[in-house]
Amino acid sequence: MTSVADDRPAPRSRPVRRAREGQARGLFMALPPIVLIALFIGFPIVLAFLFSLGYTGGLNRTIALIGQNVHHANGGTPTLGAYSDLFSDQRFLGDLVVTVVVTLVSTTVVILLATTIGLYLKCRGGILGKVLSALAVIPLFIPVVIASWAILGFYSADGFLHSVAAQFGVEFPIWSFTMVTVIIGSVWTSLPFATLLVSSGLQSVPQAMIDAARDAGASFFRVVTSVLVPMAGVPIVIATTFTAIGTLGSFTVPYFTGPNSPNMLGVDMSNYFSAFNQPQQSVVMAFVVFAIASGIAAVYVWANFRSAKESGAV
Repeated sequence: MTSVADDRPAPRSRPVRRAREGQARGLFMALPPIVLIALFIGFPIVLAFLFSLGYTGGLNRTIALIGQNVHHANGGTPTLGAYSDLFSDQRFLGDLVVTVVVTLVSTTVVILLATTIGLYLKCRGGILGKVLSALAVIPLFIPVVIASWAILGFYSADGFLHSVAAQFGVEFPIWSFTMVTVIIGSVWTSLPFATLLVSSGLQSVPQAMIDAARDAGASFFRVVTSVLVPMAGVPIVIATTFTAIGTLGSFTVPYFTGPNSPNMLGVDMSNYFSAFNQPQQSVVMAFVVFAIASGIAAVYVWANFRSAKESGAV
């Protein structure tokens, strides 16, 4: 009897089947948050962007009927009327400049303070270092609203600093309802997270590299600039981006402590939407803030990519 060769393909190996099953299972587990993000974040963003371009039909119809100074697209052609209104408004341009300046100043102060505390903990330590690190994270446990009111009263005309200075015949400046208190409040709220992140990055620098630099005759300043800060560069960049984005979109601190004008765009968006009843212009402001934040986020993505590349994951 002659045997006939079996032309059927060989069954798939179990490892390949298990790998594909694992991929399908992972996709199924990741699908619910992706769907939620798409429905509750992605879809509203698309609607808002279309509304800013004058597409006022469909789900945007109600808000277009209620709002004032709404620009409508001509058929299928989008309009930039809302953008033109804002960028020709001197108040908006002034608030935009103030927002950028406050973000830059607050972020710089936060990173300098966080880096100083982290360097002291790494190079000196001791009781003073522990006290500094503990004081830096205290704002985590104080609500922003309470902190804002406290800062407002602390620097007011009858506040603590002004009252103490008056005892010595000194006229201390009144900073309440100025951009100075907005910067102080932004630093207060952003410092804890930046300190934790920067300190952990500096603590991860091997002590052997610091000792080697000192043995080679490097000064403390050279050790900091050539060893500590470069090796902790990725955590410092991440802390910088988080601080900048958080300050850029802040609302509570500038709303309670800042002046009526100029003010930051977070407060402006609320005013244009509710007080001025101009939702289209408010959406345009949101996309302006989003564009600036996207540029900052690009630095964050680069820092993460560089960190993954250095660790060999990419």
